[in-house]
Amino acid sequence: MRPPVIIIFCRAPRIGTVKTRLARDIGAAQALRFYRATLEATIRTVGHLPQGEIVLCVTPDSAVRAPDWPAGSRLIAQGGGDLGQRMARALDRFRDRDRILIGGDIPDIRPYHLRQALAVVRRHQVTFGPATDGGFWLVGLRRGIRSVGLFRDVRWSHPETLADSLLGLPGAWRVGMASRLNDVDDLGDYRRQMNRP
Repeated sequence: MRPPVIIIFCRAPRIGTVKTRLARDIGAAQALRFYRATLEATIRTVGHLPQGEIVLCVTPDSAVRAPDWPAGSRLIAQGGGDLGQRMARALDRFRDRDRILIGGDIPDIRPYHLRQALAVVRRHQVTFGPATDGGFWLVGLRRGIRSVGLFRDVRWSHPETLADSLLGLPGAWRVGMASRLNDVDDLGDYRRQMNRP
């Protein structure tokens, strides 16, 4: 059986284009430093998994040719559409394998979170890693499962993002849940993260 795919969904680290909500409070330069450090840590964390192919799914599409990424990275473009359409496209591209998609800006992610999520993916059609703000930091699909209806009518960056995503699923699907983690989208999230021991 082919190894699973870990898709890191990320934006090219450019000033003024990353963590824009956070940048309104801490400035674009500091937001870029935070994003870059978190993305690099996420890529390293995923690299510690003993199995699995790492794919960076990047935006803008031209960033697949940019020198921003670690040497040897497999890069694919996110393409057009809203967030849900872009995530669905990335997941469906690797339908022949178990796969998970994560954001590039989850500061608390550790290899054991990913190992646990991959174990859950093997037993369910769809798996989510809930975020404390009502969204999710991870979505995974078992081998052979397509993303049909997965992100229909979802309110993005909203306290009901995960709930909306669950409502769009086929009724017969078994849903698994991975660990709950924080993501950092605004000043409150950022302060909590920076003040942690």
